[in-house]
Amino acid sequence: MSLVRCKTCCMPSSRPDVPFTDGECQACINYRSRPAIDWGARREKLNQVLERCDGRVIVPSSGGKDSSYIALRLKELGCDVTAVTATTCHLTPLGRANIDNLARHVRTIEVTPNMIVRGKLNRLAFELVGDPSWGEHVSIHRVPFRVAYQNKVHALFYGECSNDQYGGPKGTEATYIMTQRWASEFAGFLGMRAADFIGIEGITERDMMDYSAPSDAELKEADVTAYFLGWFESWDSHRNATVAKAAGMQWELPGPMNWWPHENQDSYQVAFHDHAMYRKFGFGRLCSQISVDVRSGLISRDEAMRIVAERDGLFPHVYFGIPAEDICARMGMTLNEVKVVLNNFTAWDLFDGVVDGRPILKEFS
Repeated sequence: MSLVRCKTCCMPSSRPDVPFTDGECQACINYRSRPAIDWGARREKLNQVLERCDGRVIVPSSGGKDSSYIALRLKELGCDVTAVTATTCHLTPLGRANIDNLARHVRTIEVTPNMIVRGKLNRLAFELVGDPSWGEHVSIHRVPFRVAYQNKVHALFYGECSNDQYGGPKGTEATYIMTQRWASEFAGFLGMRAADFIGIEGITERDMMDYSAPSDAELKEADVTAYFLGWFESWDSHRNATVAKAAGMQWELPGPMNWWPHENQDSYQVAFHDHAMYRKFGFGRLCSQISVDVRSGLISRDEAMRIVAERDGLFPHVYFGIPAEDICARMGMTLNEVKVVLNNFTAWDLFDGVVDGRPILKEFS
């Protein structure tokens, strides 16, 4: 497999589901089309949605920059906002502080699953599909729907459509509604369902309720719909961070393998999710973040590529100040066992050698 970079940003062609046209990735094409969008018409559409749901909305939330911005923005528009948090696998102190901070501004509901079961799910998903954060991805796209259904709230607001912001199959960036099918396909479920784990290592159907949503028929009958706020207004992660910080959010750079200091503040375990992503596809969190900044003109592509070559995919020996061994222990694994799984999912044809736990891309060797 040969790795080809987008001619506009740093994203490689090995990113799943992102087509390239004339050497440019779909995310860059989407970004360039934004000035032609009738944002006034979309704002009117948002007003109609809020009127139909009587202003009562749920914001799936980690307490991070995006969900904080969404909650604050909708509150500014006069909504009765409830932030719903599905607790992460290994919550950081910053994550705890930011969840508590958001509770100063809007009503909050926090759902924490059985963490022994979560540890099993993390390890099993890591071994099966190379993602130790499967439980986080699924629960934040399932728990808020269940809360909305139970509390007769008709509208949920997620952030940006990832297929628009980061690229996806052509046409999928235009959706403003997040269906359960969309989540199953594009939200990191990796082809696995909650039911697939029932009966493994004592995991029961009840254990998996936090990873399941009401059926499509039940949601339709209850008139529960999830929307992407990023369809109704131009999405800007740095603006979101500025607004969230002004409202009390705290942040720090998790490690040198990240570019933005204001993202992924709530989970230690994302360290291995991101490193596994780099090994599978040849790009990590830094490359994904810095590519957004290249598109918006905050950094040149040449400078961004220099930083990608130097830092993207660095092994998380320490993440948010704690050693990798402590993160592995939450999955019931040793660091050596985690490294074996990482090696199993590494696309070795993209790399040429390993330095300090980081496979080196052939283009940089």
